[in-house]
Amino acid sequence: MNSVEFRKDFPILNRKMNGQPLVYLDNGATTQKPEHVVRALCGYYGGCNANPHRGAYELSVKATEIYEQARARVQRFIHAARPEEIIFTKNATEALNLVAYSYGLNFVQPGDEIVISVAEHHSNLVPWQRVAGQRGAKLKYIYLEKDGNLSEDDIETKITEKTKIVAVTQVSNVLGLVNDVRRVADKAHSVGAVCVVDGAQSTAHMQVDVQQLGADFFAFSGHKLLSPMGIGVLYGRKELLETMPPFLMGGDMIEYVEEQDTTFAELPAKFEAGTQNVGGAAGLTAAIDYLEQFTFARIEQIEKELLDYALPRLRELPFIELYGCDTRRNNKTGIITFNVKDVHPHDVATILDAQGVAIRAGHHCAQPLMRYLGQNATCRASFYLYNTREDIDRWIEALQQVRKVMRL
Repeated sequence: MNSVEFRKDFPILNRKMNGQPLVYLDNGATTQKPEHVVRALCGYYGGCNANPHRGAYELSVKATEIYEQARARVQRFIHAARPEEIIFTKNATEALNLVAYSYGLNFVQPGDEIVISVAEHHSNLVPWQRVAGQRGAKLKYIYLEKDGNLSEDDIETKITEKTKIVAVTQVSNVLGLVNDVRRVADKAHSVGAVCVVDGAQSTAHMQVDVQQLGADFFAFSGHKLLSPMGIGVLYGRKELLETMPPFLMGGDMIEYVEEQDTTFAELPAKFEAGTQNVGGAAGLTAAIDYLEQFTFARIEQIEKELLDYALPRLRELPFIELYGCDTRRNNKTGIITFNVKDVHPHDVATILDAQGVAIRAGHHCAQPLMRYLGQNATCRASFYLYNTREDIDRWIEALQQVRKVMRL
């Protein structure tokens, strides 16, 4: 299938926005949902909705099967060793916070060091600030080369014998560059540190193998992967998860509760307190099934073709400033971050919206990176498998109107 053929599976792409055919270029924030996923969600709530793990009646048993089948499906999808290494959360943010609170606050000691990159999303930055502050540890940053890639020198020199945690994104949500996670993980492991990987921007776009990456923890959100909002995943190596205390307390994560003491359930239930999002898990299974009809090589090819089509045209516009688009490595994904000279990004997004083009504008939950780039905010267009050259044409045409609307 090509991107035009994919579009027929996504009903929302056939609607209009502000009287114009919709051009959706905010896939880095969330992806649209194919009918296959919508049917799975409706099928669960319309046919077998019940509380999992708690009932002996047929609906509850079926809900439990759907939930646990989703766990096994995710395990195979990201090539984890065991299903119990898959913890369901509500999103990647919660997953990363779980690691910070349950592992970081319990295993980082005063004088230890935590190393992250300056390109991290706040979800993989703010929790480590808190851990460092509460535990008396030092937070250190890997900065960037001129082309936006992680500094080779910083990886070698800032990860030291004092380092206990290295947290890095696999793909920057601003620059769209793929980091060499394996190299970072190997360096972390060489000094006895664990490697935490934010996979929110990678999992929907490329084949992920958490064992080959060397990730000790890996987090992603379902809604960036065609599935409903409210379902996320934390992968953790079993031997690490077993040493960690629970993040949340309550129903379904206990073994026995006495008046003065509690023993906790085995993995993965220990980290899944309360009623879980079975509908979201059903949708995530359907999303993975949909994606795996095609190869990730095909998805990457579609995004690369769009990138190769868009970038030369943008470079022809003298009023466009690009960020992270000059790398000579073949590690650029379908994210283009840019600004229109003399126009605030929010104004750019509003003017494009009036022409039916949806992009992102702001600091993208990456304020330290924005400051590092010398910007307060930027615009971002992000592609997925259903975007087309016609979408790019409409976007470029809309950009050419921005300065005219602003009378510049």
